Amino acid sequence: MARFLPRRIFIGGAVGLLLVTGAYAHHGWSWAEEEQMELSGTIRRISMAPPHPTLQVETKTDGIWRVELGNPRLTERSGFVEGVAKIGDPIVALGNRSLDRNEKRMKAVRITVAGKVYDIYPERIRTN
Repeated sequence: MARFLPRRIFIGGAVGLLLVTGAYAHHGWSWAEEEQMELSGTIRRISMAPPHPTLQVETKTDGIWRVELGNPRLTERSGFVEGVAKIGDPIVALGNRSLDRNEKRMKAVRITVAGKVYDIYPERIRTN
């Protein structure tokens, strides 16, 4: 039993490192551009499911975009909860676009739905 202990510690440490690295990559902003952009369109789909609520937004010129919100707790704290928006509502999202220009994806810091403003990440909002 004692001779297997170092191996178990090594395997446990490796698994822990993978979990921490995956969580950091998922929750970081390194996948997004530094500059913020504004996206206007119409909500086509709403998902409030973890790990991040998301919206599918159709723009007039650029098709469907995936707009990721904060984790469920942050999103709820902003006032954006299930039922406050519906399919077909107009939306303006302020956020950071994916570094991959082939991907129509952004992380929203603020959304405005039918005239109501929801600051998801108020500390990250940069306006001109």
